[in-house]
Amino acid sequence: MTMIEFVQDGVLKKTSGSYFRGENPSFYPTDSSLQRDDAVAEYLVKGLMPERPFIDKSAPIVAFGSCFASHVADYLHEAGYNVTNKTRSKAYVTQMGDGMVHTHAIRQQFEWAWLDRVPRQALWHGYKAEDFGYDETARLETKQLFDEADVFIITFGLSEIWYDDVTKEVFWRAPPREVFDGTRHKFRVSEFGETLDNIRAIHALIRRFRPTATIIFTLSPVALTATFRPLACEAANSVSKAILRAAIDQHYRETKPEDDKLFYFPSYEIVTSNFLRPFRSDRRHVCLPVVDLNMKIFENYFCLNDFPQDFVGEAFRAALREDKGMAGSDRTWDEIDQGRIDDIIERRRALRIELRAAEAQQRRAKRIQERQAARRKAP
Repeated sequence: MTMIEFVQDGVLKKTSGSYFRGENPSFYPTDSSLQRDDAVAEYLVKGLMPERPFIDKSAPIVAFGSCFASHVADYLHEAGYNVTNKTRSKAYVTQMGDGMVHTHAIRQQFEWAWLDRVPRQALWHGYKAEDFGYDETARLETKQLFDEADVFIITFGLSEIWYDDVTKEVFWRAPPREVFDGTRHKFRVSEFGETLDNIRAIHALIRRFRPTATIIFTLSPVALTATFRPLACEAANSVSKAILRAAIDQHYRETKPEDDKLFYFPSYEIVTSNFLRPFRSDRRHVCLPVVDLNMKIFENYFCLNDFPQDFVGEAFRAALREDKGMAGSDRTWDEIDQGRIDDIIERRRALRIELRAAEAQQRRAKRIQERQAARRKAP
């Protein structure tokens, strides 16, 4: 057998030379690969990031979708970026922004806001099964958020859907127990073709109404809690993610050559491919050090910053060290994360107080300006 030589991570290796392997193949990382100073750039995000960071702290950002979207929105908001759907609003993407987990729900928000397309049935329910309805004020506030956004960060989560068999319209989540009608409320897996159509429609609507906005698609690494299919949840989750990932990539390959403001951020791959214990004890939710690493990588490549050159490299190696330590212990991320979560909750509480005070100050200033303008007009 003919063998060819190649170099990976400074090591000379050999493999079969029977097949053409391209001019510049990208190799899958080994354990030693991940210790390289440029491991993030070479093995985690190669070919996916912008040429240079461009998001400044004044740029209006809308970030919503699956539950992992809340990590993106919270991190950027706390870092001082202008995540507009973190402000108080009647828009549903501010109240349920991390509960719109499939492509149908996300597409519905864009069509409702920009096309005034209202579902014929009550499809939108909150975490406690409350009916959100189709309030016009909420629609207009959603439209305003979308109209002003310079950056859309959209996180897709799953492919399993519940729908109304009469209208064929899709619920945000499962139908609430008190309204469930087995004769018309049905379950299915959203197929690749319709998932791709939804992603294309979302992209087309943003380009129609916000032609210069940046669009960043991501895939949540958080697994299904349970499946409604008659098979093991792990197998169902694998299919659910694979459909989404394939559809995102199909759209990306079709569209990226003509749209230099379309990106895919590999949060799913960073979490699931590089760590021994990236999840908490429920094996679904990502532990805080790995969440934090994702957000640091995002900020390093997308947001204007003064980080040192090896900022993400050191952050990645630190996360790997912490992960290795956890893998060799009996402790769980739940115990360690709880203290960090308490600190985060306290920071967010303080931030909310500060935000409300600033909003109150803005309202007072506006009232003063209105009174002064009225006095000037008075005879």
